[in-house]
Amino acid sequence: MIGAFLLLAMTAPKAEKPADISALLFRKTQAFSDAGPVGDGKAMAALADPRLIFFNENGDRATRDDLASIKPAPSNGVTTRMSVTDWDCQVHGDVAVTSFIDNAARTDAKGKTVIFRYRSVETWLHRSRDWTMIGSETVALADDPAAVPVVAVDDYVGTYRAESGLTFTFARQGAELAATTGGQPLTVQKAEAPDIFFTPGAARAIKIFRRDASGRVIGFVYHRIGQDIVFSRVA
Repeated sequence: MIGAFLLLAMTAPKAEKPADISALLFRKTQAFSDAGPVGDGKAMAALADPRLIFFNENGDRATRDDLASIKPAPSNGVTTRMSVTDWDCQVHGDVAVTSFIDNAARTDAKGKTVIFRYRSVETWLHRSRDWTMIGSETVALADDPAAVPVVAVDDYVGTYRAESGLTFTFARQGAELAATTGGQPLTVQKAEAPDIFFTPGAARAIKIFRRDASGRVIGFVYHRIGQDIVFSRVA
């Protein structure tokens, strides 16, 4: 009995090392990313578990069957090259959680390339001697727009209040405009257009200043992902 146990122990395959699992899942992830732009739904579905929970960057849910039904679409001269970066993989027995950034470099027929970035977190399950994706969630990452010079910084300096009581205070910081709320440190604001400001690194939220008929700034709209909060200037 003991001899049989020792023989089994010697012939049984060694457990995979976390680094080897990470490398394998990186290759699978890159293959999944490559299949998307060319509409290879079968390749995407082959990497997914039948009970996959999948959400894309728009918040739309898809099943493995939905992935399998994806077909190539007319390119219209546009090519997309995907590259997976900022890779991390944590292995917990038969489950692994990965996070990464998908960089989608889209080149049009005239040769102009624009890069879109997406952050994903995915969960993989080891079963039947293979790893399959059981969960995926993606968010689009917003890059800062190009900033333009601010001519009259002092136009915006002051305190603004929303109906909820929340306040924003804008102050001059050298030659730039800075903002604070809730007693937080001042953060520099950049303008993407006249009267439209954003905080560097958080460009998904913008501040759109409003003026009266005489040109005086009387408030601003805090616009974030389709939601608006109106702030009025405190006299």
